[in-house]
Amino acid sequence: MFVSAIYVGGMFLNKILSFGLIMGLFSINSIFGWAEPENEKNLPDDQIIIPETLLKVSGEKVGLEKIAEKYVGLYFSASWCGPCRKFTPKLIEFRNKHEEEFEVILVGGDGSAKAQANYMKKYGMPWLAMENQSSESKHASKVTGVEFIPFLVIVDQKGNIVTKDGKKDLAKWGDQALKYWKDL
Repeated sequence: MFVSAIYVGGMFLNKILSFGLIMGLFSINSIFGWAEPENEKNLPDDQIIIPETLLKVSGEKVGLEKIAEKYVGLYFSASWCGPCRKFTPKLIEFRNKHEEEFEVILVGGDGSAKAQANYMKKYGMPWLAMENQSSESKHASKVTGVEFIPFLVIVDQKGNIVTKDGKKDLAKWGDQALKYWKDL
């Protein structure tokens, strides 16, 4: 931790900040594509598009069959994010208990596909991921309004957003979170 005066938008901000927090706040915008990425695939402005193929931790591409008829948690996370590293084991435990009805898709904010794969391997993430920095992952971030990470968006079997407060819901409801989401 250090004390610093930061010049932002014409004002000095005197705060006690940690390096990770500063980097996280200034990196999330560019990493998740909040800077209005080119919409090269003409993706709809109000709908999350899950790519036809997702990636296993090995890098192997697989189809959407694994998530068919399940609730899905879009997990916006990155290896450099301390709160993400703390939350990931809890999400893994929840996902494993409910894997018949619930799946997670990582929407990674790491700077490269290799860093994302290493993050998935290190934490033993049993789920699939969108391709790192793909137009679909940036679009999902934009549509869901990701402002911080970790961020967990719950989507029903029809692709409708159930809640953008998945992380908070897991903390509050624990193992009953899936039932709570179904009742929303």
